[in-house]
Amino acid sequence: MGRLSQLRDDLKNKKIRLTEVYDDLIVKIKTRNPQVNAYLEVFEEEMRARTKILETEASEAAPLAGLPIGIKDMISMKNHVVSASSKILEGYRAPRSATVTEKLKKAGAIFTGRLNCDEFAMGSSNENTSFGAVKNPVDLARTAGGSSGGSAAAVAAELCVGSLGTDTGGSIRLPAAFCGIVGMKPTYGRVSRSGVIAFASSLDQVGPFADDALDCAEILQVIAGRDARDSTTMPVPVENYVAAAKNGSLKGLKIGLPKEYFISEGVSPEIVKQTQAAIEVFKKEGATIKEVSIPHTEYGIAVYYLVATAEAASNLSRYDGIRYGKRAKDFASMKDLIIKTRSEGFGAEVKRRIMLGTFSLSSGYYDAYYSKAQYVRSKIQNEFLNALKEVDVLFAPVTTSTAFKIGEKVNDPLAMYLSDIFTVSINLAGVPAIAFPIGHDSKGLPIGGQFIGGPFQEAKLLAATAGFEKAHPITKAKLACQ
Repeated sequence: MGRLSQLRDDLKNKKIRLTEVYDDLIVKIKTRNPQVNAYLEVFEEEMRARTKILETEASEAAPLAGLPIGIKDMISMKNHVVSASSKILEGYRAPRSATVTEKLKKAGAIFTGRLNCDEFAMGSSNENTSFGAVKNPVDLARTAGGSSGGSAAAVAAELCVGSLGTDTGGSIRLPAAFCGIVGMKPTYGRVSRSGVIAFASSLDQVGPFADDALDCAEILQVIAGRDARDSTTMPVPVENYVAAAKNGSLKGLKIGLPKEYFISEGVSPEIVKQTQAAIEVFKKEGATIKEVSIPHTEYGIAVYYLVATAEAASNLSRYDGIRYGKRAKDFASMKDLIIKTRSEGFGAEVKRRIMLGTFSLSSGYYDAYYSKAQYVRSKIQNEFLNALKEVDVLFAPVTTSTAFKIGEKVNDPLAMYLSDIFTVSINLAGVPAIAFPIGHDSKGLPIGGQFIGGPFQEAKLLAATAGFEKAHPITKAKLACQ
């Protein structure tokens, strides 16, 4: 049982008082957060105020009553700073809450704080932030993964029982794999993006981090559904994710293995070994294994970095120093103000992606790059959908390596981009995926695998993950932060 479910049971059964939970949690955050740098801001006063209110209210019926949940610094909370970990939004306070945070609050959750991330969610290591890299709680010399590194590290370091992140090209699944927890990217259109700072609007999706599939299901159950404020959310009924996770099993499941994801070149031998071991568990538990193909996978990285950067260049044009956020102090004209504000406010990686996106959208290059990328994207999506007609779910590794050392790839953007080779195509296809621990390497670093499903089949993914957890429990890696 994950800490979210365990804590809720303990509170319900009066084994512990809410104020005691938060007294202990705040001490733990003050001790461990300076080591991992997961939180940019801790809501200590609000936590204490909310616990006092909830202890006097009959709020046990609320699904997440009193449970500590962290929020990535891309997701708005009314009257709180939301900066996308960027200097360009320095001091900006959200005028309203995102739909997902409104839903969590209504469900009784207590927000623990604002979590560090790569600037505007652009990165795979959480080093592209204006506030210092997030460190992996298992090995403080290594990255927690990105872009939702703070969200994953906070859960792994036991500084909250669940958190929200965003996934544009693997930004939930990669940190979950590096930190040894569960992270889900729902179907595009399953969870509202209203009030979430945009990176690439056709790819971004909000999702949960937690200890296990059941705890992830509890959070997803609350945040999923149609939202009138987000026209991309779909009027598809929300399944009972919690029941699916509780009854999870691998028996009778048809699991597809995309052959393009099972390569040895450039992939850690220990990841290959643990991935094969997981497949043996599937077989032992009564699942059927079938090889399938996603032929255009080899173009996934190229397509992603054309589509995502083009959308980023468009979305980030609104940060001009005029309407909100940072404004350069000395300027000679309106044009000079915009140039200086953006030059001072954006970090190197964000500038790189804006330039790439602007180039691919520019006159004479649109058809050669962006239009062609969208055509190949449709091919990738159709291949996923066709493969998922043959099987219930797909299984693949999440990353090519375990958590790498901080600074190891920071000066090699291409090597960093290739960290997402197993994740970006899933975002291009818009289908759901869930990352979960499948083992450890010889250094004790977590290794993750991922199940991929058809559109709006999150329940099936949660059930499969829960089935694996029951059949093959993975011991949590020892924390380096104490």
